[in-house]
Amino acid sequence: MMQKTILFCLMLVFGLGVAQRPLRPNDIFKIKSISTPAVSPEGNWIVYGVSSVDSVKDKRETDLWMTSWDGKEHVRLTYTPEGESQPRFSPDGKYLSFLASKNNSNHAQVLLMDRRGGEAKVATKIAGEIQEYRWSPDGKKLVLSIKDLERNDSLKNKPRNPLVLNQYKIKQDVEGYVLPLRRHLYLFDLATEKLDTLTRGAYDEFSPEWSPDNKQIVFVSNRTSEPDRNDNTDLWMVDARPGATVKRLTSWPGSDEKPTWSPDGKTIAYVRSTGAGNFLMYEQTVLCTISSTGGEPVEHTRLLDRDADAPEWSIDGKKIGYLITDDRKNYLGELVELKKTEAVAPGEYRIEDLQPQSSGAWVVTASFPNRPEEIYALENGRFRQLTHLQDELLKSVRLSVPRGFTSKSKDGAMVSGILYPPPGRENEKNLPTIFYIHGGPVSQDDFGFDLTRQILAASGYAVAAVNYRGSNGRGLAFTQAIWSDWGNKEVLDILGASDHLVKEGISDPKRLAIGGWSYGGILTNYCIASDPMRFRSAVSGAGSSLQLSLFGVDQYIVQYENELGYPWKNLNKYLKLSYPFLKADQIKTPTMFMTGEKDFNVPAVGSEQMYQALKVLGTPTQLVVYPGQFHGLTVPSYQADRYRRYIDWFGKYLDQVGSVQLNQSR
Repeated sequence: MMQKTILFCLMLVFGLGVAQRPLRPNDIFKIKSISTPAVSPEGNWIVYGVSSVDSVKDKRETDLWMTSWDGKEHVRLTYTPEGESQPRFSPDGKYLSFLASKNNSNHAQVLLMDRRGGEAKVATKIAGEIQEYRWSPDGKKLVLSIKDLERNDSLKNKPRNPLVLNQYKIKQDVEGYVLPLRRHLYLFDLATEKLDTLTRGAYDEFSPEWSPDNKQIVFVSNRTSEPDRNDNTDLWMVDARPGATVKRLTSWPGSDEKPTWSPDGKTIAYVRSTGAGNFLMYEQTVLCTISSTGGEPVEHTRLLDRDADAPEWSIDGKKIGYLITDDRKNYLGELVELKKTEAVAPGEYRIEDLQPQSSGAWVVTASFPNRPEEIYALENGRFRQLTHLQDELLKSVRLSVPRGFTSKSKDGAMVSGILYPPPGRENEKNLPTIFYIHGGPVSQDDFGFDLTRQILAASGYAVAAVNYRGSNGRGLAFTQAIWSDWGNKEVLDILGASDHLVKEGISDPKRLAIGGWSYGGILTNYCIASDPMRFRSAVSGAGSSLQLSLFGVDQYIVQYENELGYPWKNLNKYLKLSYPFLKADQIKTPTMFMTGEKDFNVPAVGSEQMYQALKVLGTPTQLVVYPGQFHGLTVPSYQADRYRRYIDWFGKYLDQVGSVQLNQSR
């Protein structure tokens, strides 16, 4: 008996030992991603996509799963390499539909799977790119949003014809050069397989939603004279029959998006921007409702001064659920009987998707500081976990336990942040610290799971996230504080957070580093140029510095025009915002620059220019270019490689300082 007890204790210790291993870059291959869930009509099942890494192919592939409402049954539905998306139940619950590419086709079709058994069958044979689809409530038709296909050149053995561009905006990340291809709505009859055109013209239509009586479809479109020159989308209505006249439902000069019908068909909920300008990145979204017959909309969350997004009606039509972006949190809000708005269980987590369930509860995709995304039932303000896709990884690693902090900037601004201490060293002082800065800039670091910061913390660093001015979650004025003034207040906020953590004794002032991707990379450049001696190491991913040179080179021509004006009229403005490049001779921080080869969001030239400048000046630097990648890296091995390079580059310089200090102390 004594031997068995000792053996059991050893097993426990061994098990705990396995659980204590640090998170590693290659764990990117083990984390699964979940796509938007859909609930069956009777509410007993949830279907969703699970994306996992095929290490041999070095790519993510998505298959469909179903989970029962009680969370006890989990059924894998597909095993195909093509990947499936947008799963939906038919209104009678007998069929499951989804988009997938079959037979080596480059474009997805709608497939139907009989829930009683059998293989999925291709329902549509569309010569176009289906981007969205919705079932009619009677289950007889689909509305499809189809994008025109690019015309292939006739001869395969000759170079492609030149791309002739005449529109205002000519670039978009991933898409490449923007061609005059339109996205229109079509009706597809499932019985006859007949396809009818619903909308035409030089516009794009998206987000179609059927009225409960099958008679009308509301959708979103920008029908201004130059739709690529502004963000003015509106809600439009069309009868669900060929040749019907399109009618405008909203007329707000800003954006109106994400419509959803009330179950009785009388009201449409949607979100619109607070502002009415041509460029709306710094605005908030406000939950609104409007009569389905038209009239003046009602703004329900204008006074909330927080983003209210992704509205969904409850099954009984008594509530509208929506997502609130609040200081480091993203939680559920409810509008009850179109009168009272209230937060539901606000806390330190992030909800990303929201669907109603027949019992009055909600199905959500959520993540927590120590758990990647899973699907949960949110009932009476309480979470009940339905899926356990991440359990295997979580059993084998020990994660950082993040905590919030508030810092004061030099000009008095109060700024929110999150600190990720090394796992198991939550109370340790004088730690080497990496300030990993979020992109956007209109985004926020929240208490959802953050793989990048967890991996860096697992390497022995305290990792600080700073929601600098320009972030959302703190009100409209906070977000708009950096309008046309990049690299100023944000830098004060990041340096202020650094001062705070040093003063609290958490961070070693001689072992500080900074990094980020996209606007986080841009701010990294601004910070090392503003305070050349503070940071011992830096990583700037997908960033830029010589902003003057990017006019017309990236996808942000509308932003340049509306926020900064034209270089030939506002040259001093562009030069002021380009100070990291123009002061490159003052930068002393060893900096690694990283970029995707095909990035049209923040093109590779932004990283190349800074690398070349530091190389000429003799400051330690390196340039890493990921072949074939756009703004976001999608190849799993590249994602893991980026983490390894972060750790190596930061460690190379922070450890040198630590060694010097250790030698001096002896």
